[in-house]
Amino acid sequence: AEYADAAAVIFGAPFDATTSYRPGARGASRTMRAESYSIETYSPYQDGDLTDYAIYDGGDLDLTFGNPARALSLIEAQTAAILTDGKLPVMIGGEHLVTLGSVRAAAVCYPDLHIIHFDAHADIRDTYAGEKLSHATVMRRCWELVGDQRIFQFGIRSGEREEFIWGKDHLWCSRFGFSGLDDVVRSLAGKPVYLTIDLDVLDPAVFPGTGTPEAGGVSFMTLLEAIRLCAGLQIAACDITELSPPLDPGGIATATALKVLRELLIAILARQNRSTTREQT
Repeated sequence: AEYADAAAVIFGAPFDATTSYRPGARGASRTMRAESYSIETYSPYQDGDLTDYAIYDGGDLDLTFGNPARALSLIEAQTAAILTDGKLPVMIGGEHLVTLGSVRAAAVCYPDLHIIHFDAHADIRDTYAGEKLSHATVMRRCWELVGDQRIFQFGIRSGEREEFIWGKDHLWCSRFGFSGLDDVVRSLAGKPVYLTIDLDVLDPAVFPGTGTPEAGGVSFMTLLEAIRLCAGLQIAACDITELSPPLDPGGIATATALKVLRELLIAILARQNRSTTREQT
């Protein structure tokens, strides 16, 4: 769809300057576009089609590779503009730090913002290698914006001991999977939610092309069910991050990321359409 008509706006944030292990996530959005011809627009999982909805692809931001603060500022400005226009921002990372830029914009627009975070890693260190801005600190920086008990983490299976100790007092965490997600969704009914999906929440057998793979992840179907459950919420903005195409020579992870994006868009937009119809009647 054209931008003026779009309900959702996709944009890429090709940035991976703070990646701590294996880089390459900056190429995710470009590779996903190139490979998207292989994915049907129709979802047999949800009996919905991308062509049922008005979606605009805004291309990739031109981000300064060596300047995380500048990159986050550009991401924040892009997300803020989309929100101001009454549309759903859907960002494709990039490393997980890019989430902070979008959350900054969403938190200004929605002071009561809550965050649902799917990931293998806690990402709540205060610093990593002496730096405050890192993919390993992104949820700590987000916590500084939204405050205690407004971040809900799922799938977490890696982090420093100190992260888990700190997290007990400041956020809600379900280790290894999505236990308790249904209760969290019920508790967040009517509240604005930012949904961030680090794709390494998936098991490396399903999603090998990522910078910091962690054994013991969830299946694609389990992630899909979690996405559909969250789609019933008031999603203010969302993202998917940490696909690294250079680490995906077989294209397995890219194909999976594309299906995750398709299912995410259909789930959220179908819910928004139902809500609009109810309001009109």
